[in-house]
Amino acid sequence: MKHRRPDRKSLVPLIGLLAAALAVTGTNASAAAPAQIFIAGDSTASTYTSSQAPRAGWGQALPVFLTPSAVARNEALSGASSKSFVDLGRLDRILARIKPGDHLLISFGHNDEKKEDPARYTEPSTTYKSYLSQYIDKSRAKGAKPVLVTSVERRRFSSSGAITPTHGAYPAAMRELARAKGVPLIDLTAMSTALFNRVGPEGTKKYFMHLKAGQFPNYPDGVEDNTHFQATGAIEVARLVATALRNQDVIPPQAFWKLGDQIPPSAIAWPKSAQ
Repeated sequence: MKHRRPDRKSLVPLIGLLAAALAVTGTNASAAAPAQIFIAGDSTASTYTSSQAPRAGWGQALPVFLTPSAVARNEALSGASSKSFVDLGRLDRILARIKPGDHLLISFGHNDEKKEDPARYTEPSTTYKSYLSQYIDKSRAKGAKPVLVTSVERRRFSSSGAITPTHGAYPAAMRELARAKGVPLIDLTAMSTALFNRVGPEGTKKYFMHLKAGQFPNYPDGVEDNTHFQATGAIEVARLVATALRNQDVIPPQAFWKLGDQIPPSAIAWPKSAQ
């Protein structure tokens, strides 16, 4: 018995369906947007302009360690506490843009400590946890994934040459909240303390804003600042954050690269104006 070959007319619908399927597949593949990593934090994480270089925040440096499959959206604000960030509408600004599957890194504490300023002060075991919970609950309601990040330590060394803790009960309060709400925790306080202890009092000067007079045009008189980073420090702290996100499987490992590379300060981008 001979098999009849399908005529050309009968193949047209089949070819059309196959072409449509391929088109959809190609569209979906090309439309796959990179994962977004939003950062809510303070001046230690925020982005600085070219007129402030070499000052930089770790959120500004984080893109150095991200592959094209991920993108950082740095919303950190200088001077912000967990309370003032909410009151200024910055959390709402993130929630308007964040999508299911995105991540929100939440790192506050430096300015929550300021008892003299009621617009920013929070108490570790009560209002601090309450404000942080807003970030967690509201981002989860949008289908996003919150991550708590304890405050990076300051450059304060004891007479014996060891880092002295400066954040009081705030890191412990954040750790407790992470356990209570089942949120991933990046213990940047502990990791930065270990890093700064390894590098030592003199070595850490290249991480922080310790600049000699005439060394940088933006700081003709020099500066000594033991809280904020210059580019080298921002990069090393961002490396800690990125490595922890990868090692804890918070974000897929393909989102990260260059974690073991030497990164020059010029890898950081300083915008001309505030975003």
